[in-house]
Amino acid sequence: MAIRYHSPMAQMLIISGVCFLCPGMFNALNGLGGAGQLDTRTASDANSALYATFCAFSIVGGGIVNVFGVRYTTAISCLIYATYTGTYIYYNRSGNGALTIAMGAALGIGAGILWAAQGMIMVSYPREDEKGKYISIFWVIFNLGGLFGGILPFAINYYHSGSLTDSVYVLFAILESSGAAAALFLAPPTKIVRDDGSRAMLPRTGSAREESLEVIRLFKNKWMLLLLPMSFTSNFFYSYQFSEYNAAIFNLRTRGFNNLLYWLSQIIGSYVLSLLLDYARWPRRRRGVYAMATMAVSFNIVWGLALLVQLRYTKGGDSTDYPGGPIDFKETSRAAGPVVLYFFMGMVDSWYQNLAYWIIGTLTNDACVAARYVGFYKGIQSMGAAVSWQFSARELPFLNQMIGNWILLVVSLPTMLYTVLQIRDHAMDDNLVYAPTYGDDQTGVFSASCCEMETMGAQTSVKYHSML
Repeated sequence: MAIRYHSPMAQMLIISGVCFLCPGMFNALNGLGGAGQLDTRTASDANSALYATFCAFSIVGGGIVNVFGVRYTTAISCLIYATYTGTYIYYNRSGNGALTIAMGAALGIGAGILWAAQGMIMVSYPREDEKGKYISIFWVIFNLGGLFGGILPFAINYYHSGSLTDSVYVLFAILESSGAAAALFLAPPTKIVRDDGSRAMLPRTGSAREESLEVIRLFKNKWMLLLLPMSFTSNFFYSYQFSEYNAAIFNLRTRGFNNLLYWLSQIIGSYVLSLLLDYARWPRRRRGVYAMATMAVSFNIVWGLALLVQLRYTKGGDSTDYPGGPIDFKETSRAAGPVVLYFFMGMVDSWYQNLAYWIIGTLTNDACVAARYVGFYKGIQSMGAAVSWQFSARELPFLNQMIGNWILLVVSLPTMLYTVLQIRDHAMDDNLVYAPTYGDDQTGVFSASCCEMETMGAQTSVKYHSML
């Protein structure tokens, strides 16, 4: 069956392709540790700057997308990704990381806007019964970018042991520029029509002031406060896994090989978890509890094994004190354990983040509210990432970073579990429904509106909140 251009699936595939080419390629570089540089400090400083601005602009990015549209805001954001990658060519030649760090801050702005657009599309376009499937489809395509991006440096630098060559950065910048071109194919949200004839429209508020007040209220929202540890933790471990583990004890080509396995495990993990989260024979709460238990036990096992490896070294790179020096993947007896552990680091990460999105999706059926929840999640997530990359840049002892990550994981679990235990088969704000309103341009075609049902005795009134 052909996919219509103005269907939610077509637009989801386009935004997934954009994220494959831009954040996916960024993840591939980051996954090498130090963005492929022997000295990881510049990349860590750039990541700290990136996530600091990302934190702010992921929260306000939805308003920017609403005002200027999905197409051009996303395309410009992709060009910032390409420019950031290009600064490593200058760094290779000059050794001056100031431009890379400055572009890291600029990339945080672009990334915040891009992810706001992606999050609102993923929340607003599909029907409620399709959201789990859309999250899984996006996660698979997005992480194919990291997988494909890992193949390039692995192949090009197979016989090269230093930092990535200029040609690799040029190739990545070209791919990210292609993401900007792909973004131009995104259709205006007002033209998206689902297969059942209903319209999908991104949430719009009456004014910037009203939207600002709604964002402020998130910091008093019960569910957002409960999920604050989850949001803060969800990207915190990347700096340790990429820089203090992958970049610390493996040589360059093995870092690339590990990158392939890491993003492959994300794809496998996302698909496996979606089977559990969408298992219709079980009520949603049971699915959530089983998924939560699987993730929590697996993640603690992974951190326990990581501790055993971490106790064997205190510094990384060419001067690593890991027994026997940097590991090459051809040294099977030395490489097998640490490489397999890195694979499962990626898998439990996908379980944690997919479960986080799924929990958020159970809180509301209101696209307006859900968009703010996702923005809050990404904003607090970026705050945690900014802190963790500063720990890496300031060269905190590896063991301290590893234990800190483990503690944060454990701290995040109780409030996640409490929230999961409150899940019902319908959204928690089930007084919120989607009511169809007939569009003026096409008789019989519906336009989804956020509406609130207020029951007063035997009489029910409906309040419509326009999404135009």
